[in-house]
Amino acid sequence: MKAMILAAGRGERMRPLTDNVPKPLLQVKGQALVVYHLKALAAAGIQEVIINTWHLGDQLIDHLGDGRNFGLRLEYSVEPELLDTGGGIVRALAFLKPDPFIVLSADILTDFPLLTLPQAPSVLAHLVMVDNPAYHTEGDFVLDKGVLKFNGGQKFTYANIGVFRPEFFANAPQGAFPLGGLLRQHIANGLVTAQYYAGVWNNVGSPADLELVNNA
Repeated sequence: MKAMILAAGRGERMRPLTDNVPKPLLQVKGQALVVYHLKALAAAGIQEVIINTWHLGDQLIDHLGDGRNFGLRLEYSVEPELLDTGGGIVRALAFLKPDPFIVLSADILTDFPLLTLPQAPSVLAHLVMVDNPAYHTEGDFVLDKGVLKFNGGQKFTYANIGVFRPEFFANAPQGAFPLGGLLRQHIANGLVTAQYYAGVWNNVGSPADLELVNNA
């Protein structure tokens, strides 16, 4: 099983910290955010990881290298323009195919056990859902007996961790696009399952968020 870390964004909400440092390299307790993910992936038995880059991507590549220091083989998808979450994954599909693969965002901090993810979901995608954070109290989707729906119960927030089959992107648009549109399309067709996680999960999106996790 392979994995992709989404790390290309500008980090606008994290400015001015991201003016000179890419967001995934911001430090939490002496370690770059992205390194927490690399260690977790290696511990889960993942060996091949691709990271997309755009803003200050050279710094990220120079810092992480080929991945051998983490017990991984790292590849990079260097985007000529920012392709957003969906477009970034599509650009990396040649590396990720043919099996289902893990996708996670570089700017979350969590102790979620990646080994609990299904290696071969029976549907097109399987997501991790968490309790709604203060900045997103309305949540994203309802989790009903392991299947995601739009209505009919309590909504949870997508944790930016999931397993996707390549077929999820079969009818994806070209160029830059967010993942959300395809996700909603497949949820409407009952093709996305999920699991709930109640443990540590933080979206490190602003300087205040960074200070909070550093002081935790």
